[in-house]
Amino acid sequence: MVKLSPNVTDIGLMAYVAADAGADAVSLVNTFLSLVIDVETRRPRIANVTGGLSGPAIKPIAVRMVYEASKAVTIPIVGMGGIVRAEDAVEFMLAGATAVQVGTASYADPRAVENIANNLKRWCASHDVAHVSSLTRAAVI
Repeated sequence: MVKLSPNVTDIGLMAYVAADAGADAVSLVNTFLSLVIDVETRRPRIANVTGGLSGPAIKPIAVRMVYEASKAVTIPIVGMGGIVRAEDAVEFMLAGATAVQVGTASYADPRAVENIANNLKRWCASHDVAHVSSLTRAAVI
């Protein structure tokens, strides 16, 4: 599995290149390069000057990138970036993810993955979804 950086101009092309080179799957996205400046000191708030932005703030961008990658490849896609609820996982799958990964939410709640998985089962049952896999690429776009 190849983890694709979101800091590219064409994520679909990057997914295609990875698949064409023999990748069995791709995962996306990671953190976005960002910068925060302290307005009082006029200096970066991070010692390295730039750092990674992750979590719920990047979810809409991550979902778009999963969608674009899913149009470019047929290999499995693991979507990530701001998944804190079952509905977030559903959204990634509708956009084209075959599976999802939870990261930042686990820092705030060590049981986040368990809770999301249990709530995903409930969501599927309440929406007459027999197999979670049927959600992959099922968005009406």
